[in-house]
Amino acid sequence: MYVQELNPTGNVGLTIFLSLVPLITLFILLMVFRLTAWLASVIGAIVGIIDAIAVWRTPPSLALTSFLIGALTGTWAISWIVFWGLTFYNTLVLTGKYDAFKQWVLRNATEDSRIQAILLAWSFGALFEGLVGFGYPWALVSPVLIGIGFEELTALKVTAIANNAPVSYGALGTPVIILSAVTGLPLLFVSSSVAKIVAILALLPPFLLAYLVDGWRGIKDVWPFALLASISYILGQYPMASFVGPYLPDITGSMVSFLILLGFLRIWKPKNIVSKTGKVERSSVPGIGRFWLAVLAVVIVVTLWTGPWSPLTKLNLGTLELHAYSQLYHKTVAVSFAFNPAVAGTAIFMAWLVSLPILGAKPSTVKEALSRSIHQYWGGILTGVFVVGLALVFNYSGMAYSLAWKAADLSTLFIVVSPIFGWIGCALSGSNTSTNALFGAFQLAVAKVTGLPVGLTPALNSVGAEVAKPIAPQTLSAGVSTTSYVRKEGIVARNNLPWTILLLVYLILIGVLYYLLVPGLFTG
Repeated sequence: MYVQELNPTGNVGLTIFLSLVPLITLFILLMVFRLTAWLASVIGAIVGIIDAIAVWRTPPSLALTSFLIGALTGTWAISWIVFWGLTFYNTLVLTGKYDAFKQWVLRNATEDSRIQAILLAWSFGALFEGLVGFGYPWALVSPVLIGIGFEELTALKVTAIANNAPVSYGALGTPVIILSAVTGLPLLFVSSSVAKIVAILALLPPFLLAYLVDGWRGIKDVWPFALLASISYILGQYPMASFVGPYLPDITGSMVSFLILLGFLRIWKPKNIVSKTGKVERSSVPGIGRFWLAVLAVVIVVTLWTGPWSPLTKLNLGTLELHAYSQLYHKTVAVSFAFNPAVAGTAIFMAWLVSLPILGAKPSTVKEALSRSIHQYWGGILTGVFVVGLALVFNYSGMAYSLAWKAADLSTLFIVVSPIFGWIGCALSGSNTSTNALFGAFQLAVAKVTGLPVGLTPALNSVGAEVAKPIAPQTLSAGVSTTSYVRKEGIVARNNLPWTILLLVYLILIGVLYYLLVPGLFTG
């Protein structure tokens, strides 16, 4: 049996450096050479395979098989889900239902700019993070805010800071799904662990949005609305993430928050109105009923299909598995891919089919929606294949465990460092999913060696990646694509940086308090 050596070079410093070489390569290609994510992932995966064979002495056949397991996981656990979520979104756009929803939102909001920021960037943005992810909320919501009078840089900052709590469950839960895949922890346990942290994190952003628009006066004037925005989103997200799975928490969080906030605005208004626009006219919008029915159909189909009560999630047509002996754990470990044709991506595909007659989609519309999705996402498909392939080579060869071996010297202080790994990973790679793939097994290994709760450090990694999104290059590129800040991402990043650091400090505090007060919530 292949043995994962902790110190294959005989020099601790050199071993740790070489374990980081594939990740450093990936990040330099993305940050310095500004290669596209899929090409950087291809090169990073090749470097990782060479590193595993040359330094960790992984047999070439095993290194390539572990890459294949990762590539299959990336395709089936990421790309299959995101593609159909993106296709559903494109169908909404092509049938005019997305525009109907946007107009309905504007006509049912108040003219107060602080409230518009919270309602649109927080509640509205979370829906499209949940469906598509990858910076789409910035690209979709920023033009709406700009169109009603927000200055461009303010609109981008507001949408960026609002789009943090939804990110771990973005693109129909792909970051959490991949975190479960690379750690081997049960999916529902990982989802509920992340949900516990996000529930506390989500208390802060609506207040920040009020401040970003109108300073301390904004918080003073609209704090009841900001508080309700936080609580209503948590009410929609937390139960779904904790008891059903990671696929729909953003969508249900957005819908519950949105409807509760609109209802609240019928009975409450701030004493002082701060407006960048004129009075908003309330009226009905054609097509809005079909929009809500289509979204509801997705929620119902995916919930029934993927919930813990469903036998579909337990189908398995075959498993590809590799074992190795870990010198860190002193026992056998494994990486595997189990082929289940009825995974969440298939559920979303079926939900999309159900939504087509509701949306009134014609065959030509269906063809165009599929064509757009392929055009928009072919690079993402390759990225999923090669990043997760790299992650499984990183884990199986033992590189992740060599890194964890020395990180464990921090003992319980690793709780402070854990979210910083996630923050740095996403700030450099631009992807919560990639960060979880690359660091998930490492975070779990440190937790096991140090005796930390096994669900806490992987969850902190994921949420740490969330709060780095406002400065991540790939997300910035997507977010500014519909504004005049195209190719001026550096200005937006500098504008967002202080707020991401504030959220990171807040997250570290959340992690420390959970560990000190209720660590049993993360022990499974």
